[in-house]
Amino acid sequence: MALVTPGGCARLSVAPTVHVRHRMTTFATLSPPRDETVDWVKATNSFFDRDSRPIMLFDGVCNLCNGGVRFVRDNDRNRRIRYEALQSEAGSKLLRRSGRAPDDISSVVLVEKDRSYIKSEAVLKIMEYIDLPFPRLAFFLHFVPLFVRDFVYDNVANNRYTIFGRSESCEVYYD
Repeated sequence: MALVTPGGCARLSVAPTVHVRHRMTTFATLSPPRDETVDWVKATNSFFDRDSRPIMLFDGVCNLCNGGVRFVRDNDRNRRIRYEALQSEAGSKLLRRSGRAPDDISSVVLVEKDRSYIKSEAVLKIMEYIDLPFPRLAFFLHFVPLFVRDFVYDNVANNRYTIFGRSESCEVYYD
């Protein structure tokens, strides 16, 4: 209860203490925080132990992406690139290795032992691995600023299902 005094100040009177028993119901418990920081580079090094070739991660249900994989495979006579769908367990782990969310299927990713490439950088790096004339074309495309290349890449990637469609299942590619 508050009383106002002539000076404009409030005077507070305190009620006597009443002891009330409260019944507590536990709805959920919190686990103690776990220190689960995973070094995804170390966790995925086994992908490069026996085979040092880079791995191209692609959207396995995207018709454009599957066509891109077939194109790369057909123009890679020396089999310098391996393939893995972004939706696979290995793809998810390699995405984390690349610093991306494990369910991010917004971009093609090229994973090398020491580095990863995304978007237009991945496309140009893949072009460097396949047969002529694509490495030379990649050289010249590097002169186009990254923000322009990625702008074009993003516009195609964001509309790939609308323009090219999607399949019900992921195609499997063997190297």
